[in-house]
Amino acid sequence: MSLTCGVDHYENFPVASILCPGRWRSAVVAIYRFARMADDVADEGDAAAAERLAALAVLRQALRAMWHGGQPPAATPVTWLPMLAALDDARRRHDLPLPPLEALLDAFEQDVRWRAEGRRYRDDAELLAYCARSANPIGRLLLHLAGIDDAEAERESDAICTALQLINFWQDLGHDLSRGRCYLTESALRAHGLPTSGELPALSEAALAPIVLDGCRRARALLRRGWGLPARLRGRFGWELRLVLQGGLRVLERIEAVGGHTLTHPPRLCRRDWLLLLVRAVRHRPPSVGDNPIC
Repeated sequence: MSLTCGVDHYENFPVASILCPGRWRSAVVAIYRFARMADDVADEGDAAAAERLAALAVLRQALRAMWHGGQPPAATPVTWLPMLAALDDARRRHDLPLPPLEALLDAFEQDVRWRAEGRRYRDDAELLAYCARSANPIGRLLLHLAGIDDAEAERESDAICTALQLINFWQDLGHDLSRGRCYLTESALRAHGLPTSGELPALSEAALAPIVLDGCRRARALLRRGWGLPARLRGRFGWELRLVLQGGLRVLERIEAVGGHTLTHPPRLCRRDWLLLLVRAVRHRPPSVGDNPIC
């Protein structure tokens, strides 16, 4: 049994790019590496569910110890210490709040438990509740770094983060299903006349594609809800967010171009796409919205 951490991951969205303000970049990288590490603990390697949950519990103890001026517990793996040290530095420099980081751990623990139980999301409400813990905390932490404490900005940030999480679900559908993680809800499967039990990989890609396209329309509507947030963020951070939004929109376009067949055609952005994103970021026109927004 082993837990694999530090796995390389392809990213369609910019992470701490050159546009991110230099005074925040190390904190953004520290937050991202913490989230990536915790996700790897929950998902990579061949460890049993109990071992994964125990490791996530140690990570939670390490966080709480740092936020209260203590040291990580003795059970903390040595390989985690550089990541934790960087996160502790970001905590001290920027007075980072602890609850968003613990919310991320809640989501990763849910992933482990639900996969072990073979449990699936019943409907959009359950899926959105998961996104509120697995994605939205990142946006809240970035708003904190930017010094923004505004209810409307938080709603816009949550919409963007949830949209990006949904886009990740649809682009990584095959990867997730192969690991026993299913983000296709039972209500969506039922609405398309598909069984809600049994092995989803056994269903044809053509049968799943309409659900993926429905999800893309919902993600597009959420991106539109958050489209005005870059205007609240001055300077380079606003431009960084424009690129993130445009990246999410471009991945949606890629998925729609293959008819939702992401099992065999997972979208990957190339250099030409990134040049297009730069042009679009300057214009920053809101995306068109389909007829099926998520509520």
